[in-house]
Amino acid sequence: MKPRRSLLYMPGANVRAMEKARNLACDTIIFDLEDAVSPDVKDQARQQVVAALQGGGYGYRELVVRVNSLDTPWGAEDVAAFAGLPIAALLFPKVESRAMVTRIIEQVDGCGSSHLPIWLMIETPRGVLRLQEFADHPRVECLVMGTSDLVKELRAQHTQSRHNLAFALQQCVLVARLLGKEIFDGVHLDFRNLDSLRTACAGGRAMGFDGKTLIHPAQIELTNQIYGYSDEAIEEARRTLEVWQAALAEGKGVAVLDGKLIENLHAAEAERVVAFAQALQARVSTQANENP
Repeated sequence: MKPRRSLLYMPGANVRAMEKARNLACDTIIFDLEDAVSPDVKDQARQQVVAALQGGGYGYRELVVRVNSLDTPWGAEDVAAFAGLPIAALLFPKVESRAMVTRIIEQVDGCGSSHLPIWLMIETPRGVLRLQEFADHPRVECLVMGTSDLVKELRAQHTQSRHNLAFALQQCVLVARLLGKEIFDGVHLDFRNLDSLRTACAGGRAMGFDGKTLIHPAQIELTNQIYGYSDEAIEEARRTLEVWQAALAEGKGVAVLDGKLIENLHAAEAERVVAFAQALQARVSTQANENP
């Protein structure tokens, strides 16, 4: 279980921001070499991210690098630069076919990183509609929605309710669940508006997303809250498992908790909630031991 509630994009061209990220409460840092970096500083940004990763100090935070597309002048060099560094995955933009995934895997493996998981960004109509055809590769670990580019490709508009993206978002969540992949919602551009962020997070969570990508540290706390579990929810999950296990010991197929029927599907969800809470607690304990 890896808690991935908040995934913060960190511009590779901004050294100061990368230093500050060592103390942020996000679950995942995505060092960005693509959209957040202008063409004239791509090489410099790559070197800066390499230096930041070699410097360490990011603690429990999962570290991912979003590289440039292999169709650009920088993509292959990006992959080669991070092949041997301590990162959790490489994130590739605008993936929309099995041929692209095959090429990505070959490029990564050619750099001696056959163990490295691959994350894919879904940002185009073709990517959404053909996701099931190419996201099933065992090296593909997670899917990331690129809603800003998707809105542009659709000639749509950004709305607070995102009703115009509902089909595309749910389609991708369905495929992710079918294939056993984690999937993360796109960014919320109005980063100073926490009310609209709350609406977006609640909607994404209700739809089934595992977490949300972010563009500003101010968005972390609220996102962690909505994509996490309250103390009350965790306690209820523990109680659910207790009555379920007691029922099983008595040879029963159902249990009752506070007047509600508990079946195996409720127990399975409770197990996930408890595992999530335990993973967060283990992270806190590890951090305390590292910084006594």
